[in-house]
Amino acid sequence: MPLSPHHLPIDPHLLNAEESLFRFSAVRILTEKLVKPLSAEDMVVQSMEEASPTKWHLAHTTWFHETFILKVFDPDYKIFDPDYHFLFNSYYEAEGPRHPRPHRGLLSRPPLSEIMAYRGHVTAAVQELVGKVAGGKHWRTIAGLIELGCHHEEQHQELLLTDIKHVLSCNPLKPAYKSPYPKEVRKAPDMEWVAFAEGLYEIGHAGDGFAFDCEGPRHKTYLNAFSLASRPVTNGDYLAFMVDGGYKNPALWLSDAWAQIQAEERHAPLYWREKDGGWQVFTLFGEQPVNFDEPASHLSYYEADAFATWAGARLPREAELELALAAAGTTGAVNDLGNGRYHPAVAGKATAGNRLQQLFGDVWEWTATAFAPYPRFKPAPGAIGEYNGKFMCNQFVLRGGSCVTPAGHVRPTYRNFFFPHSQWQFTGIRLAKDL
Repeated sequence: MPLSPHHLPIDPHLLNAEESLFRFSAVRILTEKLVKPLSAEDMVVQSMEEASPTKWHLAHTTWFHETFILKVFDPDYKIFDPDYHFLFNSYYEAEGPRHPRPHRGLLSRPPLSEIMAYRGHVTAAVQELVGKVAGGKHWRTIAGLIELGCHHEEQHQELLLTDIKHVLSCNPLKPAYKSPYPKEVRKAPDMEWVAFAEGLYEIGHAGDGFAFDCEGPRHKTYLNAFSLASRPVTNGDYLAFMVDGGYKNPALWLSDAWAQIQAEERHAPLYWREKDGGWQVFTLFGEQPVNFDEPASHLSYYEADAFATWAGARLPREAELELALAAAGTTGAVNDLGNGRYHPAVAGKATAGNRLQQLFGDVWEWTATAFAPYPRFKPAPGAIGEYNGKFMCNQFVLRGGSCVTPAGHVRPTYRNFFFPHSQWQFTGIRLAKDL
């Protein structure tokens, strides 16, 4: 059954068919632009269970539009290949069985050319459907699903880049995804502390415009007085932790964390390695010397928590970061993924009106808050309701977006979430303290 309109948040201007089609087409084109630097061989590799092959991302984001829009609302739609429903379902139990996640890299067939034909087939069918149903009985629901599909594909654009980074890092030749970008040479500003008063605050999505279901309902929460660091932790800050024996001191680590770093013999962030008496880091531009003024990234929750303990601070609670994000007066990251830098930048100089630097768009910032439902949260009925709610266990919330988050994709209320051991995303640290 089609979802009822009230289950689908939507930006009102996207109820205009022309605006909706423009948004849909732009997202589809950007995904295909992001894969241009890659070979067909690059796109089939799965380097670990958490990451998916590029080819799978191309197919799954297409499967989403086919499954939740075309099959439901277009009686004239011709299914491209019935086997794709099994091959490219990710985790939607309501849509039936699926190919196992750890084995996505074994899908050498169908070939890339067929996947690209599939994308073209579905893109054209959605465009044709909009022309037929705009303004009709189910238009609001279809427009809402198109917008949800666009945000879903934007999430996969970010995953596509972080997954291929991990793939290329496993190659001993350390190949680059893109040619090096011009670097800004400047020193990171000193870390300062910005205080927030205790009080009863409202957090969560409110008003018109798109938000994922887990961002609401808006509700009140009490916060004690606290302060946040003016910028994220830098590579230089993190190196000091390493030099001080941070990876060798069990008193700094949670029990599960200590077990993991012992088992992996970990002594540095993901993608760092010692070479010729210094530190190198693998980036989407190949291996580069570590810039110690850039925000530290690819840190797990475990590493973030250990560093905060070592620094005599703590990780922020998600409500604290949302308060800061909302006060920053911006609606999202400014990354142009089509011509992006794909790497965290050195913080700029703080100003009197903006003492908190890099809240959006450099590194996702770990919080000390478990990913759980807000008061009165109810998932939508059907398969769409599996989007977030079923993952509200054993994961931690991150806020703010990263250098590979699409422009405008994040909001102050956006709740990203990963398991505490995860490192392959651009995840970093902003410290907090109680007052």
